[in-house]
Amino acid sequence: MRLLMLGGTGFVGGATVSEALDRGWSVTVFNRGRHGAPPVGVRRLVGDRLTPDGLHALADGEWDVVVDTWDGAPRAAGQVARLLAGRIGHYVYVSSGSVYAPPVPVGVTERDPVVEADPEATEGDYPQLKAGAERALREVLGDRVLLARAGLILGPGEDIGRLPWWLSRIARGDEVLAPGPADLPVQYIDVRDLAAYLLDSGTARRGGAVNVVGRSGSATFGELLAACLDATGADARLRWVDPERILAAGVVPWNDLPIWIPPDHEWRWLQQKDVTRAYADGLRCRPLAETVADTWSWLRRVGQVPSRAGRPARAPVGLDPHREAALLATLAADRPG
Repeated sequence: MRLLMLGGTGFVGGATVSEALDRGWSVTVFNRGRHGAPPVGVRRLVGDRLTPDGLHALADGEWDVVVDTWDGAPRAAGQVARLLAGRIGHYVYVSSGSVYAPPVPVGVTERDPVVEADPEATEGDYPQLKAGAERALREVLGDRVLLARAGLILGPGEDIGRLPWWLSRIARGDEVLAPGPADLPVQYIDVRDLAAYLLDSGTARRGGAVNVVGRSGSATFGELLAACLDATGADARLRWVDPERILAAGVVPWNDLPIWIPPDHEWRWLQQKDVTRAYADGLRCRPLAETVADTWSWLRRVGQVPSRAGRPARAPVGLDPHREAALLATLAADRPG
């Protein structure tokens, strides 16, 4: 099989390239050539979708599967699709659950409405860009494109830093603010399992939209933090606190305490998407403990969360240590008795 990876040096792109190489595929990556060299055996084409003649390197060549993680201008996604349409077998676009139109219901399915988006747009917010790119690709390729609406992606190489923040925090030891309830269901996918699903889907030529994430409740927040304790071997103490008290203190779910979205919160749907189709397609997800342990091993090797390939720097995730300490002190003072 011949893979064209549009990108290929970032989190999902890098995992997809590695998976394809493990399968013995011929791999070509197309990117700006500014974020590290590709693995040995990978052919690199250099170009920039947003510059005049930036697609020249893609003018020739044929591929069985294209995987694209683009989150920029929808117009650029459509231009690439039109250029490649006659020379590819199937197109797999890594989209996002963020495309769903608010208010998003818990248990959201692929049939629920998405945000209004222009396939010819050159700017917009993240949901509009992803939804616009979906429209642009479908207009050109129809059922020859799979719209893989990924959920929370964890695993080695994570360049946002959600799981790395928890691992690093627990590795520091002492008392850790643990947001309750401990049995809160968590929904995520290991990047390596996502990569395998993307390539399997391209090979099978699946089309349409699909929520690609593990089952909600296959792990809990308590199990996630316990796995972090096991992986790091840290002498940390989890201080479980009711979500109402944490929210009252001004803590923002997902951002201040990564991955955590409490019950009944307006963002709770992010952790409770319907994944019937993905599992019917054969999605397989590894145990949480493996994802956590492998992420810790990777993080110790690289030293810090890498910058995001080709994207502006993001604000750091997670509570500042001084703010966490102040919160713990306040919560202890408010505790009855």
